[in-house]
Amino acid sequence: MQNRSDVELMRLVQQRQREALEVLYDRYVRQVYSFALRSAGNEASAREVVQLVFTRLWTTGASYDPHKGKFTSWLLTITRHITIDIIRREQRQIVSIHLSEEHWNQIPDTKQDTPEDALVHKSESERIRSAFRYLSDPQRHLVELLYWQGYTLSEIAESCDQPLGTIKSRLYQTLRVLRQYLLVAKEE
Repeated sequence: MQNRSDVELMRLVQQRQREALEVLYDRYVRQVYSFALRSAGNEASAREVVQLVFTRLWTTGASYDPHKGKFTSWLLTITRHITIDIIRREQRQIVSIHLSEEHWNQIPDTKQDTPEDALVHKSESERIRSAFRYLSDPQRHLVELLYWQGYTLSEIAESCDQPLGTIKSRLYQTLRVLRQYLLVAKEE
């Protein structure tokens, strides 16, 4: 079984031959884990990704077509998609951050070595907080969904029942307002 090609092993996996999956696992677990660890950034998520990748190979009967590319590329594409799903799921589990005065004060400070660093950080926080006051409620909501909750623009468009172009335009306008205000505030 060890001498068989990846294509042959995948055919055997589709026929529910457990030993073929074990051989593929032994061959590629390190690559899948390394990719998932670099992408997800933590060991627990990387282990979950590895488990889901090889479970998907076994349960879905995923078919590899050698004419479309290398097996490792195909396997890492599956790994990438599962990793993205895991990261999005984790981001959605994070408690939603509301942009109230109370939350701004609860944001932890970065390591500050000197009083000057503390002053710069406080000044930047105040500038950002002031800039958010210039945004409309839909713009604030868009920033919250996109940057703090991790939704994609397509997901936001679907949940708001608006065209993707409208959401992209709103994001462009939002970022423009923030950029303009922050540049003016920085010059002052």
